Amino acid sequence: MKELKAYVEQKNRWSAIFKGPQYEIQTAQGRRKVAAELDMALSPENLSCDGELPRSQVQAKYRQLSRVAEQLMALDPSVKIYEL
Repeated sequence: MKELKAYVEQKNRWSAIFKGPQYEIQTAQGRRKVAAELDMALSPENLSCDGELPRSQVQAKYRQLSRVAEQLMALDPSVKIYEL
């Protein structure tokens, strides 16, 4: 859960800068929003920054996002993350 909470906090900090929506994992709708963000972040284009990142950074980013996604799915098995 530590990685999931840190991911949500980071998303909220960036979102606050641009006056965007805040993310939470207390409700089913909030967990679905976080799952959609994770799904988007795990897409090959976003994961590799359109091929600009070195392989080691892409792998580290994938491992971190995968841990977050697994923690979210453990919390709520009904969420769908298609990129895993």
